[in-house]
Amino acid sequence: MSDLEAHPVEALCEPSAGAGPVVEVYPAREVPLGGVRGVYVERTLPQRDLPTVGAWCFLDRFGSATVTRTGASPDILPHPHIGLQTVTWPFDGRIRHRDSVGSDVEIEPGQLNLMTSGRGIAHSEFGVPGAHAGNGLQLWIALPDSATGIDPHFEQHRSLPVYEQPGVRATVLIGSLGGVTSPARAYTPIVGADIVLDPGAEVRLPVLREFEHAVLVTEGSVTVEGTELTAGPLLYLGTDRGELRLSSTDGAHFALIGGVPFTEELVMWWNFVGRSHEEIVAAREAWEAHDTGRFGGVDGHGSEERIPAPPLPPLRLKPRKRATGRAH
Repeated sequence: MSDLEAHPVEALCEPSAGAGPVVEVYPAREVPLGGVRGVYVERTLPQRDLPTVGAWCFLDRFGSATVTRTGASPDILPHPHIGLQTVTWPFDGRIRHRDSVGSDVEIEPGQLNLMTSGRGIAHSEFGVPGAHAGNGLQLWIALPDSATGIDPHFEQHRSLPVYEQPGVRATVLIGSLGGVTSPARAYTPIVGADIVLDPGAEVRLPVLREFEHAVLVTEGSVTVEGTELTAGPLLYLGTDRGELRLSSTDGAHFALIGGVPFTEELVMWWNFVGRSHEEIVAAREAWEAHDTGRFGGVDGHGSEERIPAPPLPPLRLKPRKRATGRAH
């Protein structure tokens, strides 16, 4: 999954000093994945006033009934990434992932698929013939300056650790939660977890005070710190919380993301996460020039089977300002 908007809006994600404990709800917006396939995603990050949560800079829900106009498979031809990690977490169905470092795997439920672009990678995602294309989440993690130039690589984790207490079960996708740590490689202090809350449960989930956190419900409803949340919007909780008070009458399935507030400026445009206008321009030019030294080729796709980069806006990429009066 990728940002395939025909006219992507540039954004400079300003450094965050943390907001303290807050409760803010951000709506999802529907974004088409290009062409006429009738396939959309629900995007809750970035937001105009909330470009990042920790190093998390992108969050899509894909394949839900509300955003799939047709039964078409969301096939996505090779396209590039720089400066980020993609996290793919399917709830059902199967997707074939191929990339320029030689990976060719089927993505299935319960498996974490983590692609680290570093200086540059290309990949494709296609439905598996005869199999449901599925639905789930895809997220991006911004790489810090120290890791933006690393060699690209891909990880698939078929077994992940679980944090449990009565009434709640949390699969730790990346980072640590409640003393449970994922084997997935992270480059900043971060947490991502898939959480199931039992009907009638009332729990206190331990979290790190120095992290900011957000919650996205995918099924059911959950009350978080006194705010009821149903599927769709993102609930941002700020920093300075040692635990999250959670309860649900009928049960809930939701994602928790968090991390130390990101202190580096990020310019995000199309499928690129960079630090400057010039870096984005250089990456786009390399992709359009078929620079295999930077992005490589994807086996199974001819040299012309690729998604072209959209045109850059006519002006220099400019900052997207944060909300006036808030620290994040």
